[in-house]
Amino acid sequence: MSVLPRDLEHTARTCHGVERLRNVPSSANLLRVILAYAVSDLSLKDTAAWAKATGIADFTGQAFHYRLQKCEKWLEHLLGQLLFRDPPQNPSSFPIRVVDGSVITGPGSKGTDWVAHMIVDPASGQFTSVEVTDCRGAETYTRHPVNPGESTLGDRMYATARGIEYVVNRKAHPLVRVNPYNLKICDLNRQRIHLESYEARVLEKGIISLDVLIPTPPDNLKKNRPWKLKNAKSWIPARIVGGRTKKGVIWVLTTLSREQLSDEGVLKLYRFRRQIELLFKRLKSLLHLDELPTRDGPISKSWLLGRLLAAAIAQTLVNPAGPFPRRGRPQRRRISRQSQCLVKIQSNLVGTEVCDLWRWSLASDHQGAKPQDARWFQTTQKNRHPSEDETMTGKTLF
Repeated sequence: MSVLPRDLEHTARTCHGVERLRNVPSSANLLRVILAYAVSDLSLKDTAAWAKATGIADFTGQAFHYRLQKCEKWLEHLLGQLLFRDPPQNPSSFPIRVVDGSVITGPGSKGTDWVAHMIVDPASGQFTSVEVTDCRGAETYTRHPVNPGESTLGDRMYATARGIEYVVNRKAHPLVRVNPYNLKICDLNRQRIHLESYEARVLEKGIISLDVLIPTPPDNLKKNRPWKLKNAKSWIPARIVGGRTKKGVIWVLTTLSREQLSDEGVLKLYRFRRQIELLFKRLKSLLHLDELPTRDGPISKSWLLGRLLAAAIAQTLVNPAGPFPRRGRPQRRRISRQSQCLVKIQSNLVGTEVCDLWRWSLASDHQGAKPQDARWFQTTQKNRHPSEDETMTGKTLF
């Protein structure tokens, strides 16, 4: 709790997360219960029993459900404060940010339920911004804050004229993979061109570069409505670099000049977008971010924000060693119980004196660890206690 903002009481009441502290000593205690519920697989009733046994709070599962539903705005505020207060320091004079969104589905879902939009610093491996939206939240540059001088990497979903204009107007540089189906591309004479006609010029190990203009649609244009080039609001000068891969030709658009970054450097820099894909993989395989307790219930978003807040606390306490490897697999090694834990929640009493509850969550960076290896219940006196070699150590978050 020491890494969280000190004004928890004030922010809880300002965001209407806490109206009165009934059977809860403080807002910090309520936040501890929320984090315990978010990073574990305990039900609302079991989490309330754990809180009562440890003396943190005294309420029922239904009362905790009501409080968790009211804390959605408060959790968003705390997550934003934690990420904004201590951003990763990039010593390079060429700052890079990677943006992307990940789909999160609940049990029995037949489509997209939630989308987590994130910004990642590839130099440190940390996420610096996150926004959780429903299935109607589109992936676009306009959703993220952009600082002057940054190079913002995005996939084909971000290759829109309005998104590129948003980044350029903030004196930043987009570096995005081109989607020719939703982006109009013109030559320097403002004549429409199609990249498919240039694919034959790209050799097996060669690179082709095109100076182009990107027209932006008028402001009063409705969504998915056709428009003519003569009605373009502005024209953005850009450069498109093409390179051949095993699956075909990849086209990357950027507004960086050749003096700032060469054509080959554009393709190499775009590979850093892989870092955010690996981050999503880690959050879903280790933190189980995609295992929603309910698909669209009133506490689904609060549960997601709680897990993301726990991940933000974890990266603050344990700074990642840097960017994740792009390819290659580490040698197989035996994973000890001591390296499988980051968070430890311990209670000596759950109902009776002979009942001990041990709970571990947030498995370590070993992605091959089974979920049951990181979650162990000891519910009766007959079950043995862990020996000294098996005792898990770690930084307590709650």
